[in-house]
Amino acid sequence: MAQGCLKCLKYTMCVANFLCFMCGAAVLGFGVYMTVNFKMAALTPTLVSFNLANMLLISGIVITCVSFLGFLGALKENRCLLLTFFLLLFMLMLVELTVACLLLMYEREIGQMVKEDLNNGLEKAKGTAGNSTTEVLNEWDLLQSQLECCGVNNKTDWGNNVPGSCRVKPSDPSKPQYWKKGCLLKLQTFFEENFLHTGISVIVLCIIEVLGMCFAMTLFCHISRSGLGYKL
Repeated sequence: MAQGCLKCLKYTMCVANFLCFMCGAAVLGFGVYMTVNFKMAALTPTLVSFNLANMLLISGIVITCVSFLGFLGALKENRCLLLTFFLLLFMLMLVELTVACLLLMYEREIGQMVKEDLNNGLEKAKGTAGNSTTEVLNEWDLLQSQLECCGVNNKTDWGNNVPGSCRVKPSDPSKPQYWKKGCLLKLQTFFEENFLHTGISVIVLCIIEVLGMCFAMTLFCHISRSGLGYKL
């Protein structure tokens, strides 16, 4: 009976880690796609290293590596791989909880930093430094079209050169109407509306990681008792 349960646990870990590996590969592919097609450096110039595309790339690499270790360790019943998998999951959970606490503690400072960065990005898009490019303007056009906003605070941020992406569609070309809300307010509203979902996702992820650590340690202890710990 015990052997049957442990075999079930082994193959459950294999299937779960294989699915996580496929999800990680999908996240990694999506991150590469966004890196190539959506360069959003003009929106947040000083935070360019922390944009969504880079986060997806890092997350995809971490998920695929950790899940591969878990899959291989369970399949081969290898203690070294299972212990490494356990330690990596534990460190990941600590990092996630630390980041969540820091975001809550420094929410106001982060908001101010994003506001200043958006203003700098807007100045760059307006070409005040003489280096305005079509690529830079396209990044702002994408943001304003998707969020239905204009500028950082409102359309006056653009001065006399309000881009077409600020216009409400459809509207009379002779009397164009512009989105009244700025992109900063829209972004704040977006994150506030999704705050609960993000919190629930983090909690669910932590529960999955704890279960993964429990399964890995149970299998590790069984292999240690059976003397098969380093079978390849």
